[in-house]
Amino acid sequence: MGSQIQDANDTREENVKKLVGALAMGAMLSMTAAYSYAADYPERPITVIVPFSAGGPTDTVTRLVAEAMSKDLGQQVLVENVGGAGGTLGAARVAQAEPDGYTLLLHHIGMATSATLYRKLPYDTLNAFEYVGLVTEVPMTIVARKDLEPTDFKALVEYAKANKDSVTVANAGIGAASHLCGMLFMSAIDTPLVTVPYKGTGPAMTDLLGSQVDIMCDQTTNTTKQIQAGTIKAYAVTTPERLEVLPDLPTTKEAGVDGMEVSIWHGLYAPKGTPAEIVDRLSKSLQLALKDENVVARFAELGTAPSPQEDATPAALKEKVESEITRWKPVIEAAGQYAD
Repeated sequence: MGSQIQDANDTREENVKKLVGALAMGAMLSMTAAYSYAADYPERPITVIVPFSAGGPTDTVTRLVAEAMSKDLGQQVLVENVGGAGGTLGAARVAQAEPDGYTLLLHHIGMATSATLYRKLPYDTLNAFEYVGLVTEVPMTIVARKDLEPTDFKALVEYAKANKDSVTVANAGIGAASHLCGMLFMSAIDTPLVTVPYKGTGPAMTDLLGSQVDIMCDQTTNTTKQIQAGTIKAYAVTTPERLEVLPDLPTTKEAGVDGMEVSIWHGLYAPKGTPAEIVDRLSKSLQLALKDENVVARFAELGTAPSPQEDATPAALKEKVESEITRWKPVIEAAGQYAD
């Protein structure tokens, strides 16, 4: 009887050893396959989703970076615009995409602010994506129709306070960079103004050029050329220091308004579960792209600069998203403006 029990135990132990061995072999084969897959990446064109309309600031940034990454990756990096719902439709598309490195997302600060602006999102902002790296931080400008009365930023603030029920502030829709900056402007001067949302930056700028609205707070990638051409009036930049491309434009702090320092940062993401080797390959390609002569030159013309290599990393982007969610949550909640 004892020998039978011993034989049964021996058989059970042997079976466990075989199972452990099979699992280990399976894991090794899986890792080998994943490594082989990543080593061959990319084998076909990659699509970067821009969650806003074509021709806008984020679209401009993405197309420049995509072209440079194509050179390094040896495959075409295509740009697809999936606008709507403050950028959340495009983000949701990528969150639900196959995690194979062939569908990416290039989003701006709205990646963080949407976590509060939308009380119900079709994805978990912090856990639905793999982080590739920061791309750039674009300064904001406070501009107005060219025939608006105030001659400087201090006078603009006084004018806005005195005419708060009639002064209109255009934006490209809830969640857009111009919407966020507009909220920050009203918060900084402690004065609610009449907001006019549009379906994209293009229509908002068109009405500003046509003097249909009064003020707009938007990225230099969208306003610099218009400022230089004199078709709109510029009052201030939201950076700690003046910009080389717009040297005569004072900072908001110089003009006596604190709490208006903000830049619209952009980051590159992949769906959650994308192999680490592919994320690393994309991050290295992004870092090279941000050193590309054309990217550097064109960014400079638009009043911005590529992120440094240490910021074009998964860790830096993840830290940025987390800190910006924390920063904007009280601003959005105080404004009481939600997108749903």
